[in-house]
Amino acid sequence: MATGLSEGTEALGRGGGPLGPEAAAQLPAPPTVPLPSAIQLLRYRRRQIEFVFRARRELGDVFAMRTGDPAAEVMTGHPEDAARLLTAPPEQAHSTAGESPVRPIIGPSSVLTAIGDRHLRQRKLLLPHFHGEAIGRYTEAIAAATEREISSWPLNQPFPLAPRMQGITLDVIMAGIFGIEGRPRRGTVEQRLRATTRRMVELTTKPAGQLVELMNARSPEPVGLSRPLLRILERPFDQMIEQRRRAGDLAERRDILSLLLGARTEGGETLTAEEVRAELLALVLAGHETTANSLAWTWERLLRNPAAHERLRDAVRGEGDGDAVVEQTILEAMRSRPVVPLTGRRVQVPWQLGPYAVPAGTGILVSILLVHHREDLYPEPFEFRPQRWAERKPRGGEWLAFGGGIRRCLGASLAMAQQRVVLEAMARRLDLECDDPAPERALHRNITMIPARGGRVIVRCRR
Repeated sequence: MATGLSEGTEALGRGGGPLGPEAAAQLPAPPTVPLPSAIQLLRYRRRQIEFVFRARRELGDVFAMRTGDPAAEVMTGHPEDAARLLTAPPEQAHSTAGESPVRPIIGPSSVLTAIGDRHLRQRKLLLPHFHGEAIGRYTEAIAAATEREISSWPLNQPFPLAPRMQGITLDVIMAGIFGIEGRPRRGTVEQRLRATTRRMVELTTKPAGQLVELMNARSPEPVGLSRPLLRILERPFDQMIEQRRRAGDLAERRDILSLLLGARTEGGETLTAEEVRAELLALVLAGHETTANSLAWTWERLLRNPAAHERLRDAVRGEGDGDAVVEQTILEAMRSRPVVPLTGRRVQVPWQLGPYAVPAGTGILVSILLVHHREDLYPEPFEFRPQRWAERKPRGGEWLAFGGGIRRCLGASLAMAQQRVVLEAMARRLDLECDDPAPERALHRNITMIPARGGRVIVRCRR
């Protein structure tokens, strides 16, 4: 059993972290992936799994890339590098979130893309709505949305799980953000917002959507077709903001939209409509789509690993510790198939990565995929084995599905709560099969990694 790493850097034994200029000059630069820049960009964007594992086999844990993306100049798959980078103070290594591929969609001012003091203010404002008592309030909405979805699924015909999971997670996130109970009524602004969000997310899996993404790959602002598409998505958000401003009961409401409309900057000013919309876009898109695909990946893995599936099903149907097995299954699925496979920092000082050094200003990516598939941390790392979590807990630097440090996923507690409820209900009520025994390949879309066929399943029996 691996011993794990501490959250700090004191106990880390591999050389790394901030260096003085003279010490950095004594170390070589990381080896570079020997492919033309355009090919590297395409493989990194479209076939990231193959790209990073091949680079590690040929070059080691740390390697330089030439993708044209300034936030992706160097990549590391070593857990000690991850621990140092993700816990470093911003003045040594700040987040590359401001250079994220999602910036053209949600702008630079949301909690996902802001850096520095603005990010900390936004995070402090929103965090109570995703922790503690707030999670308890969401549990009823999660259970109701789950039962509503499961009851509508067809029997004995294959369908992709991801869109169905999005239906559940979108209802939950809309309850928290907009205070909507249940599914919005047809013809309302809320229903238009829900429908538009689902259509836009679906579009991103199509070839045209992926082409638009590539067009925006090196631009901080939306270009080409993404401009009118983004405006379609923004319109119902603007309508919701205007409707809520006119309602006059912000002080009595507990939802996030009302919180944002009542918030004040340090100068005492309210947030602009554009700032509120950016925050809402970030929370809706990130708050439902990643969790939905994590659930789809969980079932994609379970149905191709019968022993793990049987263990889960037996436990939740009364033949074991259901809560523990559900938790272990979620952790293993997020280790095996992290929906967000990368996190990044831009170092502000020279930085050591094991035997190498990079200059100040370098964008360094931590490959969560590579860290999660290390033999020294996870014996037989390519095997899906939820029971490996029976005797260990996720540790900083080793398990990074929610990132780390001050950029750790804001909605991690809500995401775990949703996955627990949905996974337990599905395993208890449904007898599921996969339609094809071959594993689904990963489709890399913007910053996420999703099942290429949506996690297709067949429901044989509904209890």
